Amino acid sequence: MSITNAEAMQALSRFGELAWFALPIEYNDAYDYYQVPYLGWRYTSPQEDLAQYIEEALRKIPTQVDWELDRTRRNWLVLPSRILREAHGLEDPDFSNVVHSINTHDQEFCLKAISDLELIIRHLQQIPTPGN
Repeated sequence: MSITNAEAMQALSRFGELAWFALPIEYNDAYDYYQVPYLGWRYTSPQEDLAQYIEEALRKIPTQVDWELDRTRRNWLVLPSRILREAHGLEDPDFSNVVHSINTHDQEFCLKAISDLELIIRHLQQIPTPGN
């Protein structure tokens, strides 16, 4: 992925002050495979209408896999819908096993998702902020 942490942070900070941010590496050198990507963050003052705006923006991007914004916990995550579907949500104890299984058995999916996440971040960098 050619997106840097700084670019992803800049894209998200356009919509509010970031209190926390995570964009894990897409390639795991220790295990020699690509990983399912996600984008995680928390705003200092999250707003419900902003979440709906980001969800709507996600729906407009022509991605190869389905994505969603998960706000079931304190941090917001943009991740492939497949993970939430197969793991039955973030709280499920099997969540990490599902991610590991996809990482080790479906590199094609991982590569498509990595490409998609770049599109998502680029889109968030370009769309108008709410109210503009």
